[in-house]
Amino acid sequence: MSNRTRLPLGDYYQLLLRHGLLADAAPLAADLTHPVSLVSCDSKLVIPNTLFVCKGVKFKEEYLCSAMEQGAFAYVSEREYPAVPLPCIRVTDIRQAMGLLADRAYGHPSGALRITGITGTKGKTTTAYYIKSIVDAWLAGQGHRESALLSTIVTDDGVERRPAKLTTPEPLDLQRHLWNAVSAGADYLTMEVSSQALKYGRVIGVELACAVFLNIGEDHISPVEHPDLEDYLNSKLLIFQQARSACVCLDCDHVERVRAAAAACPRVVTFSQKFPSADVYGSQVRKEGEKIAFHVRTPRYERELAISTPGLFNVENALAAVAATEVYGIPADVVADGLVRAFVPGRMEHYVSADGQISVIVDYSHNGMSLQNALRSVRAEYPGRELTVLFGCTGGKGIDRREGMGNAAGEWADRIILTEDDPGPEEVEAICADIGVFLTAHGKDYTVIPNREAAVETAILGARRPAVVLLAGKGCEEAQKRKNGPEPCIPDGTLARRALDMCHGSRATGTAER
Repeated sequence: MSNRTRLPLGDYYQLLLRHGLLADAAPLAADLTHPVSLVSCDSKLVIPNTLFVCKGVKFKEEYLCSAMEQGAFAYVSEREYPAVPLPCIRVTDIRQAMGLLADRAYGHPSGALRITGITGTKGKTTTAYYIKSIVDAWLAGQGHRESALLSTIVTDDGVERRPAKLTTPEPLDLQRHLWNAVSAGADYLTMEVSSQALKYGRVIGVELACAVFLNIGEDHISPVEHPDLEDYLNSKLLIFQQARSACVCLDCDHVERVRAAAAACPRVVTFSQKFPSADVYGSQVRKEGEKIAFHVRTPRYERELAISTPGLFNVENALAAVAATEVYGIPADVVADGLVRAFVPGRMEHYVSADGQISVIVDYSHNGMSLQNALRSVRAEYPGRELTVLFGCTGGKGIDRREGMGNAAGEWADRIILTEDDPGPEEVEAICADIGVFLTAHGKDYTVIPNREAAVETAILGARRPAVVLLAGKGCEEAQKRKNGPEPCIPDGTLARRALDMCHGSRATGTAER
């Protein structure tokens, strides 16, 4: 923020006043001309003349004291801390206030970008990488720099590139990334927008050139996320309130409610594999070698397209990307080239033993809906092969995933191995026992191997050839969340290659090595 114009405290105060967020009618007892060097909600990131934001249910007064010692001269909070001798701007909603303050502090950077925001229960990351690949191919042809990306996998804003901490960053981090993208000369940015980000105002002030709505399923329903499906759906639908164009999948559940919410956007582009009336209609889906080909018809063209990512269900994500490119008017040849070149880390990565007898798919499927789609697709793409699935469930949240993933595996898999997947505060064996109840209901046996490295090795080396093995849940992640916090772990793709190399001592091949 050092290169930005420093605004006076009164500018931020008036912003909160205009939005009706001030909890006190009395004038603020502070110098409103005092310049603000930084707006921060992290007591570890404070410089002189910082406006500090007290947010979070776990916030402690000591954080504010620490911020004051480092140079904070005023704070924004839902409650006052009388023991801290700093002016307090008391607000009625700290999350909404922080979103507005962040956007103002960084000069509303989204106004200088064409941002595609993607929401959905499954497919956000894959769609984001498809769109980025197409947009980048288009930009390269015009001599422009590549676009920016904020995804579950990576944060790449043109200045900072690192593994992502959240699907959608908190407001001050998000606005910094948008500002970085503008500073780096990016014209386009693609970002995943989670239901939590929409519900809790992380994307307040962010202008979306295009909002993509993929689907809605019963995930993230828990006391710490969304109490019910209604809250989950309503949160996701908020995305249309800040977008100029909407792309809607007609094949999703609750589609009429989605379309009604999307009508708030000046332009709506629909996509479907079921309804020829859709603006973007995909048909004739088929496997062609290592690619999945399909026919597409849009308002501007009709042609064959292909994706290199395994998984028949990824055609829906490809159609979403095609719909977004309709909004931007990207030429058909560029769409075709960008789509077939797209590679998505940790999403349907494909590895094959040297003799071709064992195929391993690494995928991030971590809920019942995504696992069922992955297993159904793998079964269709590899007929006649023994199908092994390895997975676990997170501890401490999303308890309903155990039922959903258990039922999916019970319905589709021949061989099931349960292991760890961010167990957090719970014991891996206890989580696996919960999943096992649903597997048993399908008449399926299963093996529990708590250590994921050992489980992956057993899943691959113990497969009956010809075989296909789906390693679900972790994708390309390099940390396992256990009781004492995140601990480093080896990504599933690396484990897969290692195990396949043990097969007859020969080297394995994998699409992830491209």
